[in-house]
Amino acid sequence: MTQTQQVIEAIRNLGGYATFGKLNRAIDFSTWETKTPEASVRRIVQNSHDIFRIKAGLWALKECESEVLKRFSIEQGNEDAEKEFTHSYYQGLAVEIGNLRKLNTFVPSQDKNKYFLDRQLKNIASMQEIYQFAYPEVMKYAKTVDAIWFNERRMPNAFFEIEHSTDIQNSLLKYYELQDYNADFFIVADEYRYSKFSDLISRSMFKPIMNRVKFKSYESLSEIHSKAYIHATVESF
Repeated sequence: MTQTQQVIEAIRNLGGYATFGKLNRAIDFSTWETKTPEASVRRIVQNSHDIFRIKAGLWALKECESEVLKRFSIEQGNEDAEKEFTHSYYQGLAVEIGNLRKLNTFVPSQDKNKYFLDRQLKNIASMQEIYQFAYPEVMKYAKTVDAIWFNERRMPNAFFEIEHSTDIQNSLLKYYELQDYNADFFIVADEYRYSKFSDLISRSMFKPIMNRVKFKSYESLSEIHSKAYIHATVESF
């Protein structure tokens, strides 16, 4: 069986779709004569006519295209469903990375019943209730952040806001209110929105958090997720 056939068979066994992380874990690389099999998998899925890209780091078989898109309710023309799928997909990636780093993870109440692929976000996040790490007036902002990592001391380690189509400024305002905590702040969005982020974060009102908020593209988050899934560790953001 060729390497391409092995990749296709692995995706088929995973239900017709897979993230890079799951795909790399599902393939037996013992017969692959390469020191970088993960890079070979990436090349194969990008070049194979039998495989198509759903989102950054998420691939499916052409033979399963109709079934997979229907399963995720992202058939062509359904813009609202596509937006919800995109948002919860990258939310799920952020949560899974946190889990793999052995951190406690949280998603807000309004998103718990949304799906990351075949699982609800509430079943992926390790926490059902947020730690009360601040005064109520601060907690009202924290409770709405798309994904939060907490350390073993029950303090926030990192905050993630997924900005697919919403106003980045609203997320920056949340981070402004949370600036007193020793945590990282991330805006996750399509690469083309970086210029908008850069313009907003440079405004004087956001000077206190200007050097603390980092922009991560969808592709970048996907790559970190893939590496974390393979090695159960994650490189520094």
